[in-house]
Amino acid sequence: EEIRRQISISASTMYTEYQKTKINIIDTPGYFDFAGEVAQALRVADIGIICVSAKDGLNVGAEKAWKSLTDANLPRAVYISKIDEEHADYFATLSQLREKFGPSLSPMSAPIMSGTKVTGLVDILARKAYKYEGKNRSEIPMPADMADRVEEMYSEIAENAAGTSEELMDKYLETMELSAEEIYGALGTGIADCEITPVFCGSAATGLGTVVLLDAVKNFFPYPREGGKLVDAAGPAKAIVYKTISDQFGKFSLFKVISGKVTPDMTLVNARSGAQEKLGHIYYMQGKKTVEVQEIGCGDIGAVSKLCDTKTGDTLCDGKAVEAAPGIEYAVPCYSMAIAPKTKGQEDKVAQGLARLGEEDRSFTITNNAETKQMVIAGAGDIHLDVLCSKLKNKFGVEIGLEAPRIAYRESIRKACQKQGRHKKQTGGHGQFGDVVINFEPCDSEQVVFEEKVFGGSVPKNFFPAVEKGVRLAAEKGVLAGYPVVGLKATLLDGSYHPVDSSEMAFIMAAKLAYKAAMPEAGPVILEPIHTLKAHVPNDNTGDIMGDVTKRRGRVLGMEPDEDGMQTVIAEVPLAELSNFTTFIRQITQGRGWFTTEFARYEILPEMLVPAVVEQAKKLGNLDEGAED
Repeated sequence: EEIRRQISISASTMYTEYQKTKINIIDTPGYFDFAGEVAQALRVADIGIICVSAKDGLNVGAEKAWKSLTDANLPRAVYISKIDEEHADYFATLSQLREKFGPSLSPMSAPIMSGTKVTGLVDILARKAYKYEGKNRSEIPMPADMADRVEEMYSEIAENAAGTSEELMDKYLETMELSAEEIYGALGTGIADCEITPVFCGSAATGLGTVVLLDAVKNFFPYPREGGKLVDAAGPAKAIVYKTISDQFGKFSLFKVISGKVTPDMTLVNARSGAQEKLGHIYYMQGKKTVEVQEIGCGDIGAVSKLCDTKTGDTLCDGKAVEAAPGIEYAVPCYSMAIAPKTKGQEDKVAQGLARLGEEDRSFTITNNAETKQMVIAGAGDIHLDVLCSKLKNKFGVEIGLEAPRIAYRESIRKACQKQGRHKKQTGGHGQFGDVVINFEPCDSEQVVFEEKVFGGSVPKNFFPAVEKGVRLAAEKGVLAGYPVVGLKATLLDGSYHPVDSSEMAFIMAAKLAYKAAMPEAGPVILEPIHTLKAHVPNDNTGDIMGDVTKRRGRVLGMEPDEDGMQTVIAEVPLAELSNFTTFIRQITQGRGWFTTEFARYEILPEMLVPAVVEQAKKLGNLDEGAED
């Protein structure tokens, strides 16, 4: 799927060893539909590196990545890539980043330019310049035209380092300099406490700048932590599963050890379910490859296959110290589509395939809507759902189609109407006789309300439940489009019975007849669901959102300040008008905006839209039933 689409879809876990230090790397997708993969990586990462292209500069992806790291309270670094490509501008990109994210950004390397061509790199912390020939680098004298700029950047690092403690700040204010040892010592603390954000640069294709980055990872990046504290290598074994890879052959569980160590054939307890999980072979992940190992130490990342009861986000513990670690939080899915197999009879296959896909992707939901008789899948966006459809076809051999979910309309009435329902049939033996007079009127309840005001025993009390049952059964289908009726009060006023032929079934049928006679004259209406919309958007986009809400027959209720200079537009919008709102808000805000919706109430559908809803109901067979079932 990734090769076909030319985008990352799933987070990849890999590692490298540099100067006897193992560095684990989780590469996450940049496309916003796959933010669930980012959430999983954030749960086990100790620092995030935000990649920004020197050609494109600061973009929305970088802004969202910064926010995600801030929300997770994780340290971060920035890597400015593609500095050797045409139209790349490292210094302009750095300036954009500092303007957006503040002075905590400390450049650790910078390119040496000859015209528009990159000829080398400066390690600012070491104050050394290097030229690169292929993947080999050699030290060269500091270019004269860069000396002042390098000193300026070094001073910025020293100033940020000084801000990590009062003692260093006092010394820096007194002397305006710090020793290399003092800066080195402060950098690790400043990065771990999110007070310093180191900025690196280079080219992945040529390896330019990679050594400077690896040196910083080894020397300054934080040690593995859990819950804000260093992991406990001497504690009982404990690991959190942050990702599951599932296919038709089984599943692979990726985990981070947050206490003790994990070895093959160890039995751990799932803190969520209490189930015991016997580990088999354990592995390091190197992209698509696995490397079998005999131990995964504290703070390290590994994988194991064929766990029976363990899901993404679960904690595996030593049986003597069972305690769940915090799980993984995913964004609420906001893009919904109804799905159905293109070949009839494959519904079970679809359900099984989605259940397996749900093991590796916890960011989508499946709902079987009994009312609309549809299976509805909800995810982060159209690409997300399209990928899930492709996986169903490729992994499980079932093709599905997507369509907009049907709306669960309701029906009600606007005025009172009193009608008689008389059911009489004479057959060979006992006949059937039921006779009722019922008054139907609107009420505030969201259900059907039934009362009786019968005088003189015209309908015996033992038939009251049958009359109520008949009304409730009839109200399951309205007379306009066959949708359930709400806000209806039915009062039994009068009737008659036969001492021999009257029965519960006869009074059920009589109540249905009274209902069907009264409803067309009681001002029937169709009700549509109204949702409360909360759209979180940049300040510049509030006008666009409010205008679009109006076009969607919505009402803007107001605005509230949101975090990061955003605004929350609060509105009420018919659910039928929200089907493509995910795409709209993403386009209008360039991916910065997001929204939530929540059911508020039902309101009368405008008269001009009723014929289309009725026509759709006919196609769905909502109106097929006759008066007598």
